[in-house]
Amino acid sequence: MANSSTREVRTRFAPSPTGDLHVGNIRTALFAWAYARHCSGKLIFRVEDTDRERVTDEYIARAIETLKWLGIDWDEGPEVGGEHGPYLQSQRLDVYKHWADIFIKNGDAYHCYCSTEELEKRRDKQRELNQAPGYDGKCRELTSGEIEAFIGQGRAPVVRMRMPDGETTFNDLIRGEVSFEHKYVPDFVLMRADGSPLYTLAVAVDDVLMKITHVLRGEDLLSSTPRQIRVYQAMGVKTDEFPIFAHLPFVMGQDNAKLSKRNGEVSIAWYRESGFLPEAICNYLALLGWSPGDDREDISMSELVELFVLERVNSSPARFDMKKLEAINGEKIRKLTLDDFLSRALPFLLKDGVVSGKDEELTVLRQALPIIQERIARMNEVSAMLKFLFTDELFFDQEASAALSNEQAKAVIAKSLEVLQGVDDWSHGAIEAKLREALIDQMALKPRLAFSPVRIAVTGSHISPPLFESMELLGKQRCISRLKAAVS
Repeated sequence: MANSSTREVRTRFAPSPTGDLHVGNIRTALFAWAYARHCSGKLIFRVEDTDRERVTDEYIARAIETLKWLGIDWDEGPEVGGEHGPYLQSQRLDVYKHWADIFIKNGDAYHCYCSTEELEKRRDKQRELNQAPGYDGKCRELTSGEIEAFIGQGRAPVVRMRMPDGETTFNDLIRGEVSFEHKYVPDFVLMRADGSPLYTLAVAVDDVLMKITHVLRGEDLLSSTPRQIRVYQAMGVKTDEFPIFAHLPFVMGQDNAKLSKRNGEVSIAWYRESGFLPEAICNYLALLGWSPGDDREDISMSELVELFVLERVNSSPARFDMKKLEAINGEKIRKLTLDDFLSRALPFLLKDGVVSGKDEELTVLRQALPIIQERIARMNEVSAMLKFLFTDELFFDQEASAALSNEQAKAVIAKSLEVLQGVDDWSHGAIEAKLREALIDQMALKPRLAFSPVRIAVTGSHISPPLFESMELLGKQRCISRLKAAVS
């Protein structure tokens, strides 16, 4: 189709946010962004919000905030502006009506007065005859008398696009040449009876008027392409100026079904609240259907821009793997500087009530965070790991209480208390040396049996940062106090 080398590359991200943006949305946005940046082009962000009952201002604001959090910026759109605005479809209704009127005037579209009930009856008849269900063209050539009769009955017409005979063939940058016979693409509705535009009209008009050169979107929209091309033709766009399509592969769950709430989390908000870093999410989503050309899995946003070409996007479905995402997230966490780690951990600690943000708490956190940085896969694990440092009363769950109640555990804690009271140099090295001598050398215990009761007694949990470093941070007085409480 179009020769992209002669035009500035202009991609777009055009969600219809009826809730939080999901994995599929963001993968599309990321690819469109990366391709535009790679080609020194522009990303246009617009919002398909003609369904104002479902697409609320709150959801639009959350979509904008999510893109900002992920580091996906745009060159035209909400909060940025641009010469092709407005960028909310609800503010462009007069534009769509203008073009629908032109299509009717030129004979490319017509008014259809068929009721929903009549259409359904005719579709049922088509199914009975094993015909492909679709509009049968009943209102294509109405006489003036028939039109007057329908108006007299109070019928409000829809605007329907006239599909010519033949087929539509286009070159998809991911799927190659794709053809649709028009007998399977019947005349389609452009505007409802209430004057509101349907997706097929609005998206095609906007792509033309906003000079979009490349449409990257999900595979589920592949079948709508011949309808959009028909709108381009009716608008008088030359074939070599049509937007170029690239339909991205589906993102599947672990059960090989399309990713949904049933087989995996789809909301980006869920991943954010669960402690995934934005750069880890973008890194992982970039690998869902695209490859940098080697076995590398650690990709920064700048590297993605440098390496991203559509030729490396696979047409096969991509499978979402939570464990792989967690592994990438863990690697990103380990690369954070202490200041960055602290700034990202703090919101979780504040939300969970572990800290209140006092200076003395931040001092402790600066000492504690490095010893857990190698041990967590998500930022929301920080609170459970460090809460023992910021409380004077430990809560023991049933499992922890049971682990401290047997005679061997009591003996371990009593022995630990005895030797630790005499430690003057309260450093993790000195603590470890004393406990190893007392519990492993003298009591002949294996490390797990020796240290687990001590860990539970001083941290309240089987899971904690390294034991001896934790005890050093906690301080001698608090450790002794907690061991005494565990004995009693």
